[in-house]
Amino acid sequence: MNDDDGSLEGVVAAHTVLSEVDGETGRLVIRGHELDEIAQRWRYEDVVALLFEGFFDTVPSQEALRAAIGRARREAFEQLQPNDADVLRRMSPIEAVRALMARLSDGDDLPTALRLLAAPAVYTAAVMRWRLGVQALAPNADLPHAADMLRMLHGLAPTAMQTAALDTYLVTVCDHGLNASTFAARVVASTGAGLTSAVLAGISALKGPLHGGAPGPVLDMLDAIGTAAHARVWLEEAVASGQRLMGFGHRIYRVRDPRADALKGALHRLGAEGSVDAARLELAEAAEQAALAILREKKPDRALETNVEFYTALLLEALGFGRESFTCVFAAGRVVGWLAHAREQVAKGRLIRPQSVYVGPAPEESSEGAGAVAHEAL
Repeated sequence: MNDDDGSLEGVVAAHTVLSEVDGETGRLVIRGHELDEIAQRWRYEDVVALLFEGFFDTVPSQEALRAAIGRARREAFEQLQPNDADVLRRMSPIEAVRALMARLSDGDDLPTALRLLAAPAVYTAAVMRWRLGVQALAPNADLPHAADMLRMLHGLAPTAMQTAALDTYLVTVCDHGLNASTFAARVVASTGAGLTSAVLAGISALKGPLHGGAPGPVLDMLDAIGTAAHARVWLEEAVASGQRLMGFGHRIYRVRDPRADALKGALHRLGAEGSVDAARLELAEAAEQAALAILREKKPDRALETNVEFYTALLLEALGFGRESFTCVFAAGRVVGWLAHAREQVAKGRLIRPQSVYVGPAPEESSEGAGAVAHEAL
């Protein structure tokens, strides 16, 4: 850890029951469950129940929770105004979603949390439809959360495999230790500002390119490579010219990001039903193999393995999300983590207030004395 770099890396800022990230062994534990255990089997509603447990007076289980989140989607949709499409489609999708989220009433109770949980799915679909010049679709409160998000986006009922793939993504990114957006949410929650304010802080931190902006450029890289046969040559030239290979390397993980394998599995299951372009998948896997080989050859002293963003980009593309919306879809998954961390911080009853070390210029010995001397000189 470098005490002077301002990153706080290695500093323990919270004790949490919500998730553990082990960067040395490549393990992610979500409240007592290995990621591999839940990524393929759980719906998003299941992980909501897990992360919210103990932080609200009562949390509905199973079908009751699904119904409550469905009603919350409807409530979020009712906040839309007739002129929103004209105004908000000019913004970037994440800025538009943040603006819509800011309309939601603040509070610390479960109804507020469920509206905040539901809103990114509703608003992401609405904003993306507005950018295409078509009307936003109202939620179907009877559907599971992931299925309704896809239906609101495309206007068609998704297949069971498509719904399962989006569930895998939302579950996989639900929480990940004290990352920048989660820390921002906890700091704001610690002031007593309310859950909406905490979630808006999380979204604002996520909007920054150093935290949430990498999945889209993975597709830009694959577009530039073009074909599987060209992957090795293109990537070698990119590394030689000092370019960063998108989707590789992680600040925490010294080995392969466990979320990458969870998403790769979901992508292959989609491919088995024909929902993934075979040539695109072949290109991606050739690029991954070539990139890993090149990075080990050229940068043997650095741990640069496949990270979550590589297969995030491919999975969300296969599900029909435009790359400009990827940060919004990430927010739709991570919002449950922000909310749980916010409630955990409020329960501690402590304001987050770290110290700083002043390294600026020292004041003059005595400004009063200096003024007196100048007056006498006149």
